[in-house]
Amino acid sequence: MEMGSLATGTNHYYSPCAACKFLRRKCIAGCIFAPYFPPEEPQKFANVHKVFGASNVAKLLNEVLPHQRQDAVVSLAYQAEARIRDPVYGCVAAISFLQKQVQRLQNELDAAKARLLLYSCTDFSTPFSPQPQIISPPLLWNHNDIVSANSSVYFNGGI
Repeated sequence: MEMGSLATGTNHYYSPCAACKFLRRKCIAGCIFAPYFPPEEPQKFANVHKVFGASNVAKLLNEVLPHQRQDAVVSLAYQAEARIRDPVYGCVAAISFLQKQVQRLQNELDAAKARLLLYSCTDFSTPFSPQPQIISPPLLWNHNDIVSANSSVYFNGGI
């Protein structure tokens, strides 16, 4: 197996990218994989190749704008790793888990806000009295709105 290629115009060897190493081919100067699959991360390309295929990844990288390629590779690597870990759901399982966690945390936050509101509305300046105070309820109906006829009750201006 080739240990490295002679870099053009220099007297030192460099290691081929992880993709070329995995595919057992010579890593050329304009290799589409080299900037995104360094030789120190062989498993990253192995996972991406296993799930998507080297040809499809090369096509995708050539179609994506150069400034977006790094993000595309990060996404492909994440999706490939998730698919290998969970062949059925892949990254959807992680997304679902995170959505449930967000919902649970939102519920906890809402409960904490409700408790805060309760405490902020409580008057702590008056001492607590163990005996309940009887407070008369407010007058709900104005006596002018109620008309009684033959022991039935009718509401003026009602339904």
